[in-house]
Amino acid sequence: MIFKRKLYQTLLDWKINREGKTAILIEGPRRVGKSTLAETFARNEYDSYIKIDFSIAPKEVLSLFEDISDLNYVFMRLQFIYHVELFPRKSVIIFDEVQKQPLARQAIKHLVKDRRYDYIETGSLISIKKNVKDIVIPSEETRVTLHPMDYEEFRWALEDTATIPLVRKAFEERMSLTDPVNRRLMRDFRLYLLVGAMPQAVEEYLETTNLSRVDIVKREILELYHADLKKIDPTGRTSMIFNTIPAQLNIMQCVIRYLRLMKKHALGNPWDISVNSLIPAR
Repeated sequence: MIFKRKLYQTLLDWKINREGKTAILIEGPRRVGKSTLAETFARNEYDSYIKIDFSIAPKEVLSLFEDISDLNYVFMRLQFIYHVELFPRKSVIIFDEVQKQPLARQAIKHLVKDRRYDYIETGSLISIKKNVKDIVIPSEETRVTLHPMDYEEFRWALEDTATIPLVRKAFEERMSLTDPVNRRLMRDFRLYLLVGAMPQAVEEYLETTNLSRVDIVKREILELYHADLKKIDPTGRTSMIFNTIPAQLNIMQCVIRYLRLMKKHALGNPWDISVNSLIPAR
């Protein structure tokens, strides 16, 4: 299921204004729709595209980025492997899960300089920042962040394009809405809070209207986040801090307080590192 996302217009502006002078890197947390957005944009706005998913790419693709001195050979091999013809200035190559192949990201400098094709990269925030130790980060990148769906995008998914503009107009004109309208608006907003903003959860709701099934999907996504956090911090401190966030938000905390956790576990300063490691996962 393809959802309309506001970042699509940002990609379109990049394509028109940058004209291949930079690649665009779509960062964001896991499961917010980065790959889907990139492929949808490529399909709609270009004559052809190649999507290289580095999480499953064969060795013959990965090895191409070990030596990019002959770009003609690299492009020819990619076209043969993916059975797609590329057209100069009319095609785009997607580097999906680019954090899995840092050499591909490093190659962006030379690929952009060649100017034959456009390039879209996608990757999760934590992994991208952890996997750049041994590469030269390209300056020829336009970086954007895809967040979970906001309320307007959620209404779009429900095929409602009228509510938000009308509410915005009423607010700007200081127009009072009737109690029945306010109750309906709050009911609709509570549905957004229940379903959540992750595209996979929204898709499950649209297909089943079963909030229990939606909750299962959200718990599965949380498990992925926990798995990622364990990779960057095997001690479990970062996961522990992550688990406290809902409870602290529930009591209207403006600042995450982890001093009690520090005292309870007598771990001191290492907690600072754990908190900092959560920042890229925003």
